[in-house]
Amino acid sequence: MAIVDARNLLQALPEGRRLMAFDVGTKRVGLAIVDPGLTIVSPIAALHRTQWSRDAPKLGELISYWKVGGLVVGLALNMDGSEGPSAQRCRAFARGLLAIADLPLAFWDERLSSHAAEDAMIDAGVPPAKRRAAIDSAAAALILRDMLAQVAARK
Repeated sequence: MAIVDARNLLQALPEGRRLMAFDVGTKRVGLAIVDPGLTIVSPIAALHRTQWSRDAPKLGELISYWKVGGLVVGLALNMDGSEGPSAQRCRAFARGLLAIADLPLAFWDERLSSHAAEDAMIDAGVPPAKRRAAIDSAAAALILRDMLAQVAARK
């Protein structure tokens, strides 16, 4: 499939299918899903990145297991909105996803999502060791929540 605008992603989503979001880091990829009704977003995993040839089958299995119908990749823009090496890493990851999953994909600005996820965990009293283990999937959940909220607000 192709890269689409977030609104078009929701329109292209087959009934009963979920969206899966990805927070792409250098060491880990956080994953989150939303239920088929697009109301409840849940962090599901953080995969330690190795080589794409090893990571791709795991991602493909998760996409299939969760009955995903669309993909959201957090785009790590610079604070001024420009694209740097982090954004290029996200775009390369998205190209890899499109090669293993014939699904529509949308990018979503994810600036500061990891910081927001960590702040929320601190506020909730989550101990540092548990925060480190969950920060990436929590950031993916924030990306997905933000995208859904903003697209709904534009209707």
